[in-house]
Amino acid sequence: MRKDLILVADDEPSIVELLAYNLGREGYDVASASDGPETLRVFAERKPSLVVLDISMPGMDGFEVCREIRKTSDIPIIMLTARNTEMNKVVGLELGADDYVTKPFSVAELMARVKANLRRTDAGRGVAEVKDASGLITRGDFSIDRERREVEVGGTKADLTTKEFDLLWLLASRPGVVFSRQRILDSVWGGEVCVVDRAIDVHVRHVREKLDAARPGSGSLISTVRGVGYRFEEQVG
Repeated sequence: MRKDLILVADDEPSIVELLAYNLGREGYDVASASDGPETLRVFAERKPSLVVLDISMPGMDGFEVCREIRKTSDIPIIMLTARNTEMNKVVGLELGADDYVTKPFSVAELMARVKANLRRTDAGRGVAEVKDASGLITRGDFSIDRERREVEVGGTKADLTTKEFDLLWLLASRPGVVFSRQRILDSVWGGEVCVVDRAIDVHVRHVREKLDAARPGSGSLISTVRGVGYRFEEQVG
């Protein structure tokens, strides 16, 4: 059985060595890169299960690398940076990062983040709150298949990341029910990862944009309930 391969991309050799040692102790295979172009090359060649990605790298920064990876893959990306500002976190999340760790970091915490993000990529898992055993929801021109991890709306398939799919499944499984950001956070991200409320908004916006693009002019399937959260519309045309 193939062990999960973790790609560590950082231009500081001491960081790469530290993470490679600890990830190896946890039973993972490790690949490394020290600049942006090398990260993309190793990513394409080795096809890792998760990327630990430093933002400040020569050649191409972590934001651009994240953007390029997201064009072809939805594997977990943990951004690693010395910058500790809300704006940098939001930018990373906007580009598709799954998690964010600020230097200096606890090795134990980063290992926990790696494990948590890998667990959430299991294609067969469902959102904990969902009780629908059929794994298929169909409403009007919208359908979502939990087993196949497929979403179709207006006759067009919508390409969602892992977390976007889980978020949509959660909302669509309870049409008309308003989910608070905290409830979405607990169900989709779990309690192990620190995610700011803005991250929920970013992911909902991405899902909404992808669904709306497949059925232009038909109205949004996801509504914002100001001050409360989000809901999937009960009536779908």
